[in-house]
Amino acid sequence: MPRPPKSLKHCEFRFYEELNDFLPPARRKVSFRHAFTGSPTVKDRIQALGIPHTEVDLILVDGVSVDFQHHLHGGERVAVYPTFERFDLAELNRLRPAPLRHPSFVLDVHLGRLARYLRLLGLDTLYRNDWPDEELAQVALAEHRILLTRDIGLLKRNAVTHGAFLRAIVPREQLVEVLERFDLWRQLRLFSRCSHCNGAIEAVTRASVAAETPPRVYAYQRHFYRCQRCRKLYWEGKHCDRLRHWLEPLLREHGLSWPGSEQAPRG
Repeated sequence: MPRPPKSLKHCEFRFYEELNDFLPPARRKVSFRHAFTGSPTVKDRIQALGIPHTEVDLILVDGVSVDFQHHLHGGERVAVYPTFERFDLAELNRLRPAPLRHPSFVLDVHLGRLARYLRLLGLDTLYRNDWPDEELAQVALAEHRILLTRDIGLLKRNAVTHGAFLRAIVPREQLVEVLERFDLWRQLRLFSRCSHCNGAIEAVTRASVAAETPPRVYAYQRHFYRCQRCRKLYWEGKHCDRLRHWLEPLLREHGLSWPGSEQAPRG
């Protein structure tokens, strides 16, 4: 005989603040009923509704703080919150792992321009344009890196503990979004990493690069720098001036100044 159909159960969900970005308009900033069968974990239902677990910091079920493995049985009221910046949650069950002491990143294949910007600002950033999703998630886990992506499905992988969905589409806006979200302004070390391979850049003497520098460049440049990994040579270029034009005002807003040319390698 055929098995009887599983009975549907319901609970009430309410998502707060920027988590609403992942929901269809009719479910944003309102409570809504959600149907399910069995006794799934609250993490399973949250991700089924479209929200990556990396974006969630607090879950209250009937007013009680729970972890991702809490099982739903029907009839519950579930409130889901993103990270809090201004509230003391010491007594509650925060779900995000502790922030990484020295943030480093791995970016998915669609964020090549952002990877370059992050490296120019001295932030440890891995990027390849052929990385499959599974390998990206494993690199993030093994090397304790924050995975940056616009692929919601990638952030739902269990291997991803530190990740962020980027809402901006324009690379420069994505850069500001990352700096703001992880409060990185005072960790910037401009022009200390190679924009091509992520290696460390160090100053070299002018005389040591005379043979490999175009004569016109050598004639007017006094400061040179080299990547210690790929050996690419850097000097001051016009694109650095363009970067400075839009980034310097943002640095001033955070009480920071643009480094002098004698301190910062340009490329």
